[in-house]
Amino acid sequence: MPMPLPDRHPRALTLLTMAGLPDYALLDSGHGRKLERFGGYTFDRPDPQALWKQHLVPGAWLRADATFKAGTDDDDGEAGRWRFTKPLPATWPVEVMGVTLQCRLMSFRHLGLFPEQVPHWQWMADHLKTVRGEQPRVLNLFAYTGAASLIAARAGADVTHVDASKKAIGWAKENQAASKLGEKPLRWILDDARKFVAREVRRGKTYHVILVDPPKFGRGPEGEVWDFFTHMPQLLRDCEKLLAPKYAALIVTSYAIRASALAIDGLARECLAERPGTFETGELALVETGAQRLLPTSLFTRWSAL
Repeated sequence: MPMPLPDRHPRALTLLTMAGLPDYALLDSGHGRKLERFGGYTFDRPDPQALWKQHLVPGAWLRADATFKAGTDDDDGEAGRWRFTKPLPATWPVEVMGVTLQCRLMSFRHLGLFPEQVPHWQWMADHLKTVRGEQPRVLNLFAYTGAASLIAARAGADVTHVDASKKAIGWAKENQAASKLGEKPLRWILDDARKFVAREVRRGKTYHVILVDPPKFGRGPEGEVWDFFTHMPQLLRDCEKLLAPKYAALIVTSYAIRASALAIDGLARECLAERPGTFETGELALVETGAQRLLPTSLFTRWSAL
């Protein structure tokens, strides 16, 4: 009888949901928008995937502390402006998994925190406990304001945080100070992710956990161009070379709407074909507090060694 072929495809996609935190809640969504609470303040922001009707009365939305109006009809992070119903502080703290993140309103509608990532951060923290014989090493690429970096450091890892934005790294350092993690081994790298990873491969470095959360488009500190569909395959192939021989794990997240979870899964399986391990692929979603509807946010694939 012929030998069975190895399982190269996901049998089912996984849905990872985040139902809220003491300092965060998705209160409502619909008509292309979402109503959220970050700490003690509520915000009305665009979200084109909220195709359904809003379930709260209009007054609940009108009472939002700030509403974001996009500069264009496009949802690719175009700049816009916030409209306020009352004065708000420049920054305010939000607690997530034992770390403190300083939120602020950005001109491209973000607040410095993506709470749908909490299931990944918990999975990472649990995986770090399996590393034996050495201090866990974590590489966080496109690391933004550092939530995953700080959670990994708090869990005992030696963390390398890479981002192309000097402003984002400064914000991440503020979060480190607010979290009282100043003595933890955190290395802050202002660099293009592709260039940094290629250098680490040449240096023979390895990491137990690598997080890859790239934008659809972006630029490095020296104007380097990042395009998800053009550059992601080679970046992931290089990341495979940086995974430690034992106790390794990889988390890949994509907010590229034109992508598919199956596309990311296929690329990850190709890059990790020589490594025994388990894959999980699917979507991240936020759970509304009232109607319990699921608001999709991003796609993911994650892998851990056997």
